[in-house]
Amino acid sequence: MKKLQILGTGCAKCQALTKNTEAAAKALGVPYELGKVTEIPAIMKFGVMSTPALVVDGVVKSQGRLLTPEQIKPLLA
Repeated sequence: MKKLQILGTGCAKCQALTKNTEAAAKALGVPYELGKVTEIPAIMKFGVMSTPALVVDGVVKSQGRLLTPEQIKPLLA
């Protein structure tokens, strides 16, 4: 099971990244657990300076960009 995390304070881009990540995982049939990290100190522990960010299994895969489901799919494979 993939552990997916969205890092961000809950802005519109963060919410859109959450939806796009779920869509990508469902399209690939990847079992996943999706969490949100909204506290600034916790986000900074990942070394992320701009949100939204996507973390897959503890590894930051993207930050500061709103990815489409098609852009997210290769990051989940």
